[in-house]
Amino acid sequence: MIKGRQFRMVAVAAFAALGCMATTASAAQCGSTAAGFDAWKRQFAEEARARGISASTIAAFMATNYSTGTIAADRGQRSFRLSLEQFLAKRGGPAIISRGRALKQSNAALFASIEQRYGVPPGPLLAIWGMETGFGNSRGDQNTLSAVATLAYDCRRTAFFTEQLYANLTLIDRGILSASTRGAMHGEVGHTQFLPKNILNYGTGNLDNAANALASTANFLKAHGWRAGGGYQPGETNFGAIQAWNAASVYQRAIALIGEQIER
Repeated sequence: MIKGRQFRMVAVAAFAALGCMATTASAAQCGSTAAGFDAWKRQFAEEARARGISASTIAAFMATNYSTGTIAADRGQRSFRLSLEQFLAKRGGPAIISRGRALKQSNAALFASIEQRYGVPPGPLLAIWGMETGFGNSRGDQNTLSAVATLAYDCRRTAFFTEQLYANLTLIDRGILSASTRGAMHGEVGHTQFLPKNILNYGTGNLDNAANALASTANFLKAHGWRAGGGYQPGETNFGAIQAWNAASVYQRAIALIGEQIER
């Protein structure tokens, strides 16, 4: 009986391993140059079709182009290696603080409404808005679907951007984004630069509308542990929510510092 049970366990394990191998073999294969992009798209389209993505959205996906600009931007994020002082100087910290203070005053009712609903004060929201797009002035002109598809194909962060690609396709199916939506080089869109998966999870409306983008940003921060009335400097209650917004340490500290300066 023991031997028979052991045999059945080995057989089950073998079949499971074969199943994993089949899944791996059928998955779209990543690449590091444009050469394999079209073949990858054909493989990925089959997977997307099996997951219920519509034929029209898959057709839009198949029309995407490999974005060399997106790859260059992904490989060239050198500013995140600067010191805090250098980073603030490069990104225009003093100008963001000055403009942020003015916008806080001129949009007091909006920020009061957002804080009442989400518990997030104006400072960090304005810091993020200013840092991401210069308060909406630089939202990008890269085709979002091509950018996200390129990064899902690229071997550097395939798993992360495959999730973003499925979210992007879902948003197109739902009519929230279109195949022609344009944004930043990594596929971020709107005033505060949301990736597609974050739009699905935390978006509160059209992110090309500043009020919606700010509310969505507050919604994101609240969902990542923001507590009303808590501090958001390093080591304080809400700094973890800022860390969830962007993985770069220097960016996190810049947002915290700029937000505090705007609140003064």
